[in-house]
Amino acid sequence: MKVPFLDLSLQHRALREQALAALTATYDATRFCLGKDVEDFERAFAATLGYPRALAMNSGTSPLHVACMIAGFGPGDEVITTPFTFISSAWGINYVGATPVFADIEPGTFNLDPAKLAAALTPRTKGIIVVHLFGQPARMDEIMAFARLHGLFVIEDCAQAVGANYRGTPVGTIGDVGTFSFYPTKNLGGCGEGGAFVSRREEIHTRARHIRVHGSDRRYYHDIVGGNFRMDGFQGALLNVKLPHLAAWTARRQAIAARYLAGIKLADVRRPEQPGYGQSVFHQFTILHPKRDALREHLAKHDVGSDLIYPVPLHLQKCYAGLGYGPGSFPVAEHAAANCVSLPIFPELTDAQVDHVIAAVNGF
Repeated sequence: MKVPFLDLSLQHRALREQALAALTATYDATRFCLGKDVEDFERAFAATLGYPRALAMNSGTSPLHVACMIAGFGPGDEVITTPFTFISSAWGINYVGATPVFADIEPGTFNLDPAKLAAALTPRTKGIIVVHLFGQPARMDEIMAFARLHGLFVIEDCAQAVGANYRGTPVGTIGDVGTFSFYPTKNLGGCGEGGAFVSRREEIHTRARHIRVHGSDRRYYHDIVGGNFRMDGFQGALLNVKLPHLAAWTARRQAIAARYLAGIKLADVRRPEQPGYGQSVFHQFTILHPKRDALREHLAKHDVGSDLIYPVPLHLQKCYAGLGYGPGSFPVAEHAAANCVSLPIFPELTDAQVDHVIAAVNGF
């Protein structure tokens, strides 16, 4: 039995007729940049997931950039974030001229360890970017308490956590800003790039709306320096087709993860922890094993796809060599990077395929 790591064609094939009809309507109405399709998605996204309002943008990186602009980060400022994430989580810091400062992660959740924040704090620290990695909410009570004590602006990177809740509150509304990605591989993925920006604070939302369209609220009048972060109409139309299925897709991901958690018995495997404060939406199901590379070879021989997410932590990336970090700076993140392997987890997997993955892992 073959089990791919990911097969987007299954989901898209099932929605093909609806998707093409939506694209045709957008095309015929020439709603190419923002417009009704995007506005409809913004309203539906906010209503479905419990946000007061939402702004659709052209990628998952853009709302992070906009959030850093609104926070006022700039040259000389430092912003704390995790070294175990996709590089976009830190890009916004660099785009505004500030400096990313890393803090180590928890071994079980792969998220920022609140106990490590104090060591990263300096008089120049102005904010924290929290990443809810792999769909697992971070420990927001402790992180927010630390941030409020030190007057820090908090950005939640929810790129992999759409639909997740922390103690009953949607992620993205606990800090000052929440950001999302609709990259095709995400739990709610478009057919191209896309993202969203949310905030409970109306003044932040208004400022982001202006920044999104060249710093303008009226055509050809520019009150602030902005950018071009608009979502195109086709992505809005496609996301409107997909959004009603998100809850069912999330439930299926959680069911697959429960099957993995109960069935994987291989010695020396560390499975993702499930703290009681919030249930993961399982963008990834990532395990740790000291013979990770050999395990991947074994899985491949049994026609099971896998991936390394993420094999090099940010502080060891070439682009951040100038920050002065080196091997051993963040041992938990480095251990995760050296031992992690992600197993197939997408809604269209059958129970038989999941059981095949479990048997292959246990047979190593």
